[in-house]
Amino acid sequence: MLLGAIEAGGTKFVCAVGHEDGTIVERTVIPTDLPEVTMRGVIQFFRKHQPDAIGIGTFGPADVDPNSPAFGTITSTPKNGWRDYPLLSELKKVFSVPMGFNTDVNAAALGEARLGVAKGLDSCMYITVGTGIGAGALIGGKLLQGLSHPEMGHIMVRRHPNDSYEGKCPYHKDCLEGLAAGPAIEARWGMKGDKLQEADEVWEMEGYYLAQAIAHYILVLSPKKIILGGGVMKQEQLFSIIARNVQEILNGYVSLPEITERLDDYLVAPGLGDNAGITGALMLAYEAYTEQNS
Repeated sequence: MLLGAIEAGGTKFVCAVGHEDGTIVERTVIPTDLPEVTMRGVIQFFRKHQPDAIGIGTFGPADVDPNSPAFGTITSTPKNGWRDYPLLSELKKVFSVPMGFNTDVNAAALGEARLGVAKGLDSCMYITVGTGIGAGALIGGKLLQGLSHPEMGHIMVRRHPNDSYEGKCPYHKDCLEGLAAGPAIEARWGMKGDKLQEADEVWEMEGYYLAQAIAHYILVLSPKKIILGGGVMKQEQLFSIIARNVQEILNGYVSLPEITERLDDYLVAPGLGDNAGITGALMLAYEAYTEQNS
């Protein structure tokens, strides 16, 4: 069985074919241009390989409710040309194979749960901190789904006492994404995060914001492992700063050894590295194939 996978991002689409064990046979990267330009490359790639199923993990917001008439649509994104774009139905016009569709962060959470650092667990969270902030969650063995997918990057957090930056989010200004995503770091400090590696105050503030969010997620969802990926989290010093702040915020209230004693094994980097999203998309394809042929 050959599976197709799409990790659809705001700057690039990663397309791959591979197998249910996570093996990738071939991949390509297509810049995210206007839909008609990007999708031409996507379709060309899969026509070459003719996969038996396709899984899509996309940037959002997106309609991920299979019972919705707009299922498979990218919705209120500010990305030029992609607002209300019916990604899934456009692919179905060309390929008559089972397809799975979810957010890129939910796909990454699924990939890590099946083949990564959360393998064997029935619950985990994947948080990406990069151009934006998003989170996906697997709870009780299933991806978290309600009215829509979680939008955990847009929760409100307390301001750091030394932070006067207004916030970058076009919708909320100083939500978590508006204060702690990569563009907010650059706007506040005047240069990109990878040029600020030695500036302790940058990462103390970043850790302060991310720890607040993670404490909320622990209290609300109680995941068995939290995985932190994305470009900002390449600054490995953040893990210890976040852990210290999480313990200070929770203050012993969640009295579990994972939190009080083994936080360095609970808040971790992706086991699949930068392949978490594309591997998760392969898993979405496999689940769609299995469901249709069971």
